Amino acid sequence: MDSVTVTPDAEDEAERDDRRRVGKTAAWAAGLILAGVSTVIGFRVADSDGFTPVPQILAFLPWLLVPAGAGLLMAVLARWRVGMLWGVAVLGLLAWYMEPYGHTDEAKGDAVAELRVMTSNVEFGQGTEGLIRAVREEKPDLLFVEECDHACSSALRKELPHADYPYREAVEASGAEGSVILADVPLKSADGIDATLGMPGAVADVKGHPVRVQLAHPMPPVPRGVGLWRSELGEIREYAAEGDGRSTIIAGDFNATQDHAAFRGVLDAGVRDAARIAGSSRAPSWPAAVPSPLGAQIDHVLATPDFAARDARFLEIGNTDHRALVVTLTLHKEETER
Repeated sequence: MDSVTVTPDAEDEAERDDRRRVGKTAAWAAGLILAGVSTVIGFRVADSDGFTPVPQILAFLPWLLVPAGAGLLMAVLARWRVGMLWGVAVLGLLAWYMEPYGHTDEAKGDAVAELRVMTSNVEFGQGTEGLIRAVREEKPDLLFVEECDHACSSALRKELPHADYPYREAVEASGAEGSVILADVPLKSADGIDATLGMPGAVADVKGHPVRVQLAHPMPPVPRGVGLWRSELGEIREYAAEGDGRSTIIAGDFNATQDHAAFRGVLDAGVRDAARIAGSSRAPSWPAAVPSPLGAQIDHVLATPDFAARDARFLEIGNTDHRALVVTLTLHKEETER
């Protein structure tokens, strides 16, 4: 049998073929990854939440830096110049949109009252015990509780003395539909938002100043429920806009982040995110099972510009997939408004 001799030139050609195959594979992978990330970021640029799975992915927009960086690395390995430019552009857009959304102008006028506000989704009432402990420690003036079922509502009545929280507005219901607002300042009944899950409302008397208060809990953007989610956030936006400058606090589980156009619509209706003002715009509130800074901030306290905000903290209370949010709001009024 004749032996086959492999020349150095043939070996070099084989190595070049291998490199070309690897480079082509890397380029294809880079293109697919960057195309996927670009699709999502494109909806963000267009100020739209799009359709499933876009709104679900937008909740975790900062973490698209990971696949975008991987796509850029593959483009570099493939020596694909267009891909490199594409990757840099995508990373730049992500960095731009990671900046906190909304205004942070200082509240005008003198400080006239201070409120400690807490909101907590107790996941079908399972986190009630931990919430009660947190309330006793934090002593909020206004407490918003989502997914507070009948057992949760009864426990709040029993464990939080009437002397501490004499005022209450609630939608008494089972499962996720129940919601409660507790206050140590007077509450006057007011129409809440008619939605799938309970969203009670009231008007608080804060040292003689009326403040509209509204619990928020729209349906989540599940694959077949994006339209309902968008519609219920629209109802919250209308409530904010109807305030026409009156002092307003909207708090709860919005099932949305600043990267959702529907939530930005609420902010653009005349309210500001208290966590944003207090310097915690990207602190995650859900899911509580994953360590910070993973997750998304879907629990919010929103207030009109006559409120300043400080000391925003997200608390682990246990037995719920949400962290509770507690923040201090200071109401300001100019001389002509008193």
